[in-house]
Amino acid sequence: MPGMLYVVATPIGNLDDITARALRVLREVAVIAAEDTRHSARLLQHFGITTPLVACHEHNERDQGGRFLARLQGGEDVALISDAGTPLISDPGFHLVRQARASGIRVVPVPGPCALIAALSAAGLPSDRFVFEGFLPAKTAGRLARLEQLKEEPRTLIFYEAPHRLLDCLADLERIMGADRLAVMARELTKAFETFQGLPLGELRAWVAADGNQQRGECVLLVAGWQAPAENSVPAAALRVLELLLKEMPLKRAAALAAEITGVRKNLLYQAALEHQG
Repeated sequence: MPGMLYVVATPIGNLDDITARALRVLREVAVIAAEDTRHSARLLQHFGITTPLVACHEHNERDQGGRFLARLQGGEDVALISDAGTPLISDPGFHLVRQARASGIRVVPVPGPCALIAALSAAGLPSDRFVFEGFLPAKTAGRLARLEQLKEEPRTLIFYEAPHRLLDCLADLERIMGADRLAVMARELTKAFETFQGLPLGELRAWVAADGNQQRGECVLLVAGWQAPAENSVPAAALRVLELLLKEMPLKRAAALAAEITGVRKNLLYQAALEHQG
């Protein structure tokens, strides 16, 4: 009988989060395929696990897949782990899992910690429907292009971001999504300096920029989904035009001219002008 490939979630910070099942599987399999053997060796040493480790990372995954498949087909069980959290979630493992399934190998998930789910569960943003985008492109042009595609996504958006790109990412989010879009930053999840901060994007960017400590450690960024403006609402840009015109001319004339400039219906602008002056 062929062996089984176990996809095992490991702690993202607090080692107490590992499950009893994960510990049992890691002890019983013939070999552990690890994203970084040096990192995972410390985890195994902490729990007294002596199972051999073999590297399986993004640079060698395709090449090493055959090696693991041979062992699985020979009847050995293999566990796949990443540096932290659930494998394949912005981590290596996809190619090995796909190859195993294509070869008739049973793939068994051993669920546990996952940074995006941990962040979503405590962020206070809508969690019934969400989109996980992983890491945005590292370069500004690519990042802006991706965010432009997501600008009117109504579901909660979730991103991972490295500390050295955090401020640039927040600035681009503010530029595309708007300074008033609510966002939550979840940093150093399950660790000693775990931080959750929820603010409009403009304020969140400023808050992070003012505190160097918030620019350290891995982050999960959650952004509220887009909401279509109410049918009778006046866009902020049109209100700004109206406010400037009201300083120079009577209300009725200001509303009419603002309608010509912005394309917003004159009666809506007239009502907004009345409320402004009231």
